[in-house]
Amino acid sequence: MPFGRRQQVGVVIGRAERSEVPTDKLKRCTEVLDDSALLSDADLWLIRFVSEYYHHPIGEVVAAALPSLLRLGKPLQPMIEIVVATEMAEQTDVEAMARRAPKQAELLETLLDAGGNGLEVGLLTEMLPGWRRTAKSLFEKTLISTFETHAQEFDEDLASEQVSGPSLNEDQTKALTALRSSDQFSTYLLDGVTGSGKTEVYLQRVSDVLGAGKQALLLVPEIGLTPQLVSRLKSRLGVTPALLHSGLTDSSRLAAWRAARSGKAKLVVGTRSAIFTPLKNPGLIIVDEEHDHSFKQQEGLRYSARDLAIAKAKQLDIPVILGSATPTLEVLQHCRNGSFEHLVLPTRAGGAQPPSLRIIDTMRSPTTDGISEPLAESIRKHLEADGQILIFLNRRGFAPILICNSCGHIAGCERCDSRLTVHSGSRQLRCHHCGAGRPLAEHCDECGEIVKPLGEGTERLEDTLNARFPDAVIRRIDSDSTSRKGAMDEALEVATQGHANILVGTQMLSKGHHFPKLTLVGVVNADQGLFGTDFRSSERMAQSIIQVAGRAGREDRPGEVLIQTAFPDNSFWRTLIDGGYREISDIALKERELTRWPPFTRLALLRSAAHRQSDAHRFLDVAKRHISARASESLRILGPVDAPMARKAGRFRAQLLLQSSDRTILHRVLSELRPLLEGDPSARKVRWSIDVDPVELF
Repeated sequence: MPFGRRQQVGVVIGRAERSEVPTDKLKRCTEVLDDSALLSDADLWLIRFVSEYYHHPIGEVVAAALPSLLRLGKPLQPMIEIVVATEMAEQTDVEAMARRAPKQAELLETLLDAGGNGLEVGLLTEMLPGWRRTAKSLFEKTLISTFETHAQEFDEDLASEQVSGPSLNEDQTKALTALRSSDQFSTYLLDGVTGSGKTEVYLQRVSDVLGAGKQALLLVPEIGLTPQLVSRLKSRLGVTPALLHSGLTDSSRLAAWRAARSGKAKLVVGTRSAIFTPLKNPGLIIVDEEHDHSFKQQEGLRYSARDLAIAKAKQLDIPVILGSATPTLEVLQHCRNGSFEHLVLPTRAGGAQPPSLRIIDTMRSPTTDGISEPLAESIRKHLEADGQILIFLNRRGFAPILICNSCGHIAGCERCDSRLTVHSGSRQLRCHHCGAGRPLAEHCDECGEIVKPLGEGTERLEDTLNARFPDAVIRRIDSDSTSRKGAMDEALEVATQGHANILVGTQMLSKGHHFPKLTLVGVVNADQGLFGTDFRSSERMAQSIIQVAGRAGREDRPGEVLIQTAFPDNSFWRTLIDGGYREISDIALKERELTRWPPFTRLALLRSAAHRQSDAHRFLDVAKRHISARASESLRILGPVDAPMARKAGRFRAQLLLQSSDRTILHRVLSELRPLLEGDPSARKVRWSIDVDPVELF
């Protein structure tokens, strides 16, 4: 469509018989890109539902639902450019070239390694950013060339032989029978302790669905979960799943999306955005680790993939399974009131015993660079017994603080109300909120005296463990060490095969991974969430510890979990150790009911951010006046106040919280509010958003 001097790609989602705009003012489209509709009625229903429920512009919802190539106007089956080394390149002395033109040699060697099929331009850009400047000379020498071809098709790659799985125990059999009771809409919570065999139950139910000629959609929280899972799915089900996640090239993502839409892909596995994937013959949706916060988009369109999975399944009239060892209180409350069916797997599969949990009082046994002597002694014993150890700290970098020995000055971010994290490997100070960084200095900016890192991150733990256990193979797994493409898969393979004696990592290691040799888990700083200001703090802390503890002792060897805390007498620890997550969640639900927090009320958070603090607050004051004029007794208005981190990335942030026991009233107020705010002059000076059912209040 023509928009001024530009041509914009649009999506037709409806039609009208007449328009209030005069005919001579209407513009014709310049090109129709698709002969038939890309999206079905069910897909459009979901897009409209998301726009209405989350009070977000429908155009941005459409953009989230479509692969980027389609948004750019590329055809459903586009042509792509391939770069390939020529026959002349095979006769070239690459080593000699490397001495005079190293970048050209690197590019040529990369293409030679790829063989006659060459590399897609998008993938080559990922591997060697800036390759086009380097390629100019190689094109002139006819050492490389390009050609166009159709984008890759999804390779179904049927397995020649399916591997049979283990026999189900009584609890698994009972759960599977319940799941098989209906092929129509119903929401099931598969609540199984870590290692109870939830995936095995998924596999058998997915097998039923595929056998009936239907498709299954499996949502996982992070890309890191997919390698082990995909391998297991292929061998057990005899099909290759279509993968949809942010780590794919644009053409690969479109190929998987196209295969799901056509029905060629029987099984689709993806992260949260995969919920928008069209399915030709839908039969089942599974949300694995439903409690994981990564299912909620935190920027732009703030949707919950778990909640949309339930809405989509209801619209399609198919069952949806939510799986977790630590279900959210919202889902548990739905089970209590009978709207979800609660299926419990109380014991570990295969006879494995749950790990033992023990508290280490760091006031009595102080830590040295994060490791107390009782923890160090346990690490030594497990290493001697050929066990694998996981040391867990949900904080990357070397240290969270750089402090001056003399004046006490702490290095802070100039754009955020936060401290800079020390990264010793790259000799940098980095802000983990806005991404700003600067070189690591040895002297204080204020007084010029010596500065030192304070506290521990995963880098420091790695150094400490290397010094204490020089003969052990130690592998750090966090977002810094796995940023390179394929690094996460490689690291998990090393960990799974037991080639690393000690794993050091963040929550990336706590999510659903199976490490057969792992016998000891050490939680280094368990107090991070003990006194959190968020009403969900205790729930999240319990989930984090239970999940990481569940990595230990999953085979025939018993597991041990040591938790370092400076507050061993806190009631949280006794409740967790004696009653487990079930007791924690029961107590938390009682507290939520008394204090009228979710799941017993509904929340919506209005956020604003501006270069001036007064502008951020002024906008929310306007919003509050509009809301107050429409509010009822069932709606509470809290704020506006500064966000817990008032300044981030150079902008001042404020928020206004709406709380109601009546969801209908809350959404009516929001639907009336949005157009008023969009037209208000105060909105021009701020970035603002509406977050329905927020999971983060900062």
